[in-house]
This record gives sequence, C-alpha cells and structure tokens, in this order.
Amino acid sequence: MLHGKTIGVIMPAFNEERLIGRTIDRVPDFVDKVIVINDGSSDRTLEIILDRQKQDPRVVLVNHDTNQGLGQSLIDGYLTSRRLGLDVTATMDGDGQMDPNDLPKVVGPVADGIVDYCKGNRLLHRQVASNMPLYRLVGNAGLTFLTKFATGYWQLMDPQCAYAAISKKALAAIPIERMTKGYGYNADILNMLNCLNFRVGMVEVEPVYGDEQSKIKLHRYIPRVSRLLIRLFFRRLVAKYLVRNFNPLCLSYIFGMTLLLFGTVPLTVRLLYIYFFTTVDVIPHTTLLCMMLTTIAGLQALLSAVQFDMEDNRNLFLAIGETVDHSPVERELDIRTMDEAEALPSRRVGTHDTTNP
Repeated sequence: MLHGKTIGVIMPAFNEERLIGRTIDRVPDFVDKVIVINDGSSDRTLEIILDRQKQDPRVVLVNHDTNQGLGQSLIDGYLTSRRLGLDVTATMDGDGQMDPNDLPKVVGPVADGIVDYCKGNRLLHRQVASNMPLYRLVGNAGLTFLTKFATGYWQLMDPQCAYAAISKKALAAIPIERMTKGYGYNADILNMLNCLNFRVGMVEVEPVYGDEQSKIKLHRYIPRVSRLLIRLFFRRLVAKYLVRNFNPLCLSYIFGMTLLLFGTVPLTVRLLYIYFFTTVDVIPHTTLLCMMLTTIAGLQALLSAVQFDMEDNRNLFLAIGETVDHSPVERELDIRTMDEAEALPSRRVGTHDTTNP
C-alpha cells in the first residue's frame, strides 16, 4: 500500500521475453497487484510471466490467446483492476521504458487525493534531449498541440507518455471499456476525464530508451492518431458544452471553423486561380476583401473560443513537483500554482461533480 491506498500496476506485454521478467522484478514493494497482460505473444513471454507468478504472489495474469492490440490489453487490465477493487491503478510498459523509481511520483498525487489522474512528463527531464530520439521529440510536439484541443487540458505536456495512474473513482466513472483499442488511447482517457471534470496532474519522469524496440510506425501512427484527436475534439465539444452543460464557446469554435473552411479556403483558391490561370492582370479586389474578412473573423472567433476553453478548464490541471525525498516511497508533493493550491486546502479532490459538472 501507499499512503493507505491499495496500488495496482497494469503491464501489457507482447513478445517481450528479453525484458518482461526484469521489468516485473523491478516493480516496487508497495504495489499490491501487478496485472500483466500477455497479448498473444509467440515467444517465451507467457512462460516467463508464469514463472514470475510462482515467485511473486502479486502477479495477476491476463492471457490473450491471440494478439488484440495495446488498447484492448489496457482495457482488460483496467477492468481487472475494477474487479479487484484497487484504489489506484498505474500503467507501465513491459519493455522497461518506464523507470520504477518514478512510480511513487506518479501514484502519490492520486493516492493522496490531489488529482484523479496523474501522467508522467518526459519532456521536463533534463536528459530528455539526449535520451529521447529526435524523431520522437518532433512527433511528440505536433501531437501534443492537437491533444490540447482534444482533451481540454491545455497545460498538459507529453500526452503520449503512457506512464500514468488513475483513481478508483475516476476509473469507475468513465466508460473505459469503450476506449480506443489502437494508439491514441492516452488522449481518449483524458478526453473522457475532461468531459466529467476530473482533475489531472503531471509529474516529471525519466525517459528511458535502451534495449527495447519500438513497435510504432510513425508514417501510420501520426495520421491515425491525428484523425482520432480531431474526432475526440468534436466529441468533447458536444458532450461537455452542448449536452451536459451549454457553453457559448462551442458556438464560437463552430463559427470560426465554418468561416475558415467554407469562406477563407474557397476564396483563396478562387483568388489564386484567377491570378495565375486567367488573363486577368489585376488582383480581384472583391474576392481579396472577402477572403481577408472571413480570415480575420474566423481567426478571431477561434482564438476567443480557445481562450474561453482554457479558462474553463484551468482548475482541472495541476503541475506537481517533488520537494522533499524522505524515501523511495514516501514523498512530499508541492502544488506549483498558487490559486490551485488555495482551491485544495485539504489536499483532496472534491471540487467536481461527475453527475452534474
């Protein structure tokens, strides 16, 4: 247990015979259950997990006869955690990319009730430039921008980091069984949490890249996740600002995007066509003025919507820093934002209502 709460760790594994045993062995002692999902591995992964299960009673095996993907593995892990009634559930990859020494930092804010969901942030670490490959840094930056729109947690960094922990209350409230089964599940969980006004935190974790081999193909991953993020953005607008509680920022988003897509874009195409592909030697002033008008109005509406969106979700995010290191398990946590610290005098979550946000 940690801070009086039972802790579980979900560990998906697919063909990880080289690293899965070592990763399980490094899970800290305060963890009560290690839920390992063998996702149809064709190597010795299952054999190694069964061997560790005999040595460590904390290990709970969820076995897939065939490969079902990372998303389904996590869903099954979360559902198993629900069944076991664990207070806090964290996720760790089976390939050793996550430092077990960072687990208390990730789990601690959730166990203390400061936040409902806590994510690791590799980009704050001083060694990120040397530890994380350049192509991952660039891809992460682009997807982070889209994820802010999709999730509503505008201060969030490194949303692709899978090192995270969720409270029992939040896990029971969100429809985790409907989470996307492909890559992008991190944004999907955050989207569901934001729609129910759950508080999310962020802590620094170490980026670890060594013996593991990434299974992500960027030329397919980035377009697929980008489409998912756009869909999640519209789902959040409808669910949070139209269905559950009306907010005019939704109309501002729609107005701005409509002007840009159906005003600025076609007018720009018309302007370029007339100028370059006809015998007209002068710029069509009427088309130019209309294009400038729709562009200015559309951008102003979008920027206003973003500002209102950021303000509406400001109190749902905390940047959490470690101030005192008493032991590898027990840590003191510091809330960096003063106004958010004043909103949490009792160091517990209680400012949101998941039934009527």
